[in-house]
Amino acid sequence: MNIGSVSLPNFPLLLAPMEDVSDPPFRTLCKRNGADIMYTEFISSEGLIRDAAKSLQKLDIYKKERPVGIQIFGSNIDSMLRAVEIVEKTKPDVIDINYGCPVKKVVCKGAGAGILRDIPLMVELTKEIVKRTNLPVTVKTRLGWDHKSIRIVEVSERLQDVGISAISIHGRTRAQMYKGEANWDEIAKVKNNPRLNIPVFANGDIDTPEKVKSIRDQYGLDGAMIGRASIGNPWFFNQVKKYLKDGSLLEPPSLLDRVKVAKEHLKMAVDWKGETLGVLETRRHYSSYFRGIPNFKKYRTRMVTSNLSNDVFEVLDELISKRDDFVLA
Repeated sequence: MNIGSVSLPNFPLLLAPMEDVSDPPFRTLCKRNGADIMYTEFISSEGLIRDAAKSLQKLDIYKKERPVGIQIFGSNIDSMLRAVEIVEKTKPDVIDINYGCPVKKVVCKGAGAGILRDIPLMVELTKEIVKRTNLPVTVKTRLGWDHKSIRIVEVSERLQDVGISAISIHGRTRAQMYKGEANWDEIAKVKNNPRLNIPVFANGDIDTPEKVKSIRDQYGLDGAMIGRASIGNPWFFNQVKKYLKDGSLLEPPSLLDRVKVAKEHLKMAVDWKGETLGVLETRRHYSSYFRGIPNFKKYRTRMVTSNLSNDVFEVLDELISKRDDFVLA
């Protein structure tokens, strides 16, 4: 399978763009554990053209994590085109446009899922971005603004016609936010449109290998974009691939595996963002890394209140020294 010039295996597994999660350290761990293409955290076009430090730092890409798509959002065509020029300088493999973020502060500016209320602008903006860059352009979006305005089959076709190379669809409307269940039937309608010939990737509620197999075999979609199921669980991608290959489930990672990856994650985060931010921004992963370990609460409390990486490393070493006290659920 190809996304423009980017070659991927059949039925690729994509790491979803997740704010404060899909940074270079986490993407590297997911790549090593089976993810086929990474997407960055979403980046504000306005932030990029203002040289906002946080937005610019999100452009960082490690060579070992490629292929990588940089995701941008905005609703002003001129600002988005200027952002594309900035993004191109970092040489990503793909540019992705976020038309799916349901968060109010994004939507109220007509960006993210907010643009689902203005499909002509969505199409025109996409057309101009495709014209401006030689990189493959992909889109991540939702089924529609609400259940009364689900036009995803038509929208996907129009986006294909202006040149996008692939589309990832979250199986909910903006009105649903993250409530209810993702509707993969609606995504399958896009794939089954005889006029559509670009890859269609499913997103939303993809949290077990069995669900991924269903997306492939029952719904006939081209790949799975995996988000929250990977947080603190970069092993998920290889677990899925094993299940798709022969129907067997890999053993869950051992305590030693979890500690090893948590240490590496923290070290990469500190190397990338410095001691203070590296320690702070890795905290959100610890509960997930050690989910299922009994009596972990006291260790977690120490880890999320420590301000020095050495203190966190000490707690992780202590977990190993006392590993006989833990039985993984």
